[in-house]
Amino acid sequence: MEVIYGTWPWYISGFLIGMVMLALLYFGKAFGMSSNLRTLCSIAGAGRFADFFRFDWKAQRWNLAVVFGAMLGGFVAVHFLSDGSGVNLNPTTVEQLATMHIEAPEGKLAPDSLMGFEALKNPKTFIILLAGGLLIGFGTRYAGGCTSGHAISGLSNLQLPSLIAVIGFFIGGLIMSHFLLPLIFR
Repeated sequence: MEVIYGTWPWYISGFLIGMVMLALLYFGKAFGMSSNLRTLCSIAGAGRFADFFRFDWKAQRWNLAVVFGAMLGGFVAVHFLSDGSGVNLNPTTVEQLATMHIEAPEGKLAPDSLMGFEALKNPKTFIILLAGGLLIGFGTRYAGGCTSGHAISGLSNLQLPSLIAVIGFFIGGLIMSHFLLPLIFR
């Protein structure tokens, strides 16, 4: 049972992702999470207001199952397949966060001062979250997909635009974490 509770090595996880991608390629499907927002908006009737949402959303039902499966899998993993220790950050990362007056996540995925209800009380953090969300939404549409779609599906299909997008994601993440974040949270 310990195998289920622990972190799986990259070669097992990578192999399983590869097998899923081969199955998707065989059935002529492409994986991605951000396209599901378009599908959900189409289901809700957004096609009455914008041509972008007028398409056969029923052909994307399988991808919605992936999203709901990911949410259900996350719930099951946290509540039934976890020892409760949460995420353990490198001590150097905790020190760097402390210099920016950001507390350690204490086993969570993100500190409450950045991603919790406490963040909504601070106008600076709220504006950063709002601007970041808008930029991510714009970037996802502009790049033609999200990180998972490009990094998993696009790269496995040997698509050059996906390679360029993934390189851009990494460069953007490095710039944000090493240069912009310390400037914002001095």
